[in-house]
Amino acid sequence: MRLFLVRHGQTPSNLLRALDTGRPGPGLTELGQEQALALVARLAADHLDAVYASPLLRAQLTAGPLAQARNLTATVLEGLEEISAGALEMLNDDASCASYGGTVIDWGLGNADSRIEGAEDSSAFFARFDAAVAKMAGTHGPDSSVLAVSHGAAIRCWTAARVDHAGTFDVRLPLTNTGIIELEGVPGAWRLHGVR
Repeated sequence: MRLFLVRHGQTPSNLLRALDTGRPGPGLTELGQEQALALVARLAADHLDAVYASPLLRAQLTAGPLAQARNLTATVLEGLEEISAGALEMLNDDASCASYGGTVIDWGLGNADSRIEGAEDSSAFFARFDAAVAKMAGTHGPDSSVLAVSHGAAIRCWTAARVDHAGTFDVRLPLTNTGIIELEGVPGAWRLHGVR
């Protein structure tokens, strides 16, 4: 299976650097809407059998234009949402952002003990994201191409922990709005195909 993991388009909270992980979350800025539309052309050469989006509004708005252009439905899938910020929700100071980012990096590097007060732990995050990916793989089969619009921290953390060959993907690298991580494989055996 080919799996495209796409970060949502720009939001007002991104501009404020706010740790905005709650539901339903913000919509897209004007630039975010343009980024969502640009995905249609950016992925024009790639076959897609299905498009999924996290339950957060920004992911659904990002997936919409691409799904419509392909005559597909953007299916909302639980488990693809962002890693919870817990007690840091909506904060944007340097210390809060560093604490959240440090936890994401720790999890991606295998340190499951790192925690954010009031938020899910690493086991809960990986269980729900793994379940979402397994559902997509089980629904569409090994020869399919599936795209899922999710969130920067969740995509980076999950990819770093689940891609074969340690060090292939660096969880510390940022993923821009509508950045794409392309994987190949099956649950339990993913290979990094590229980052766009």
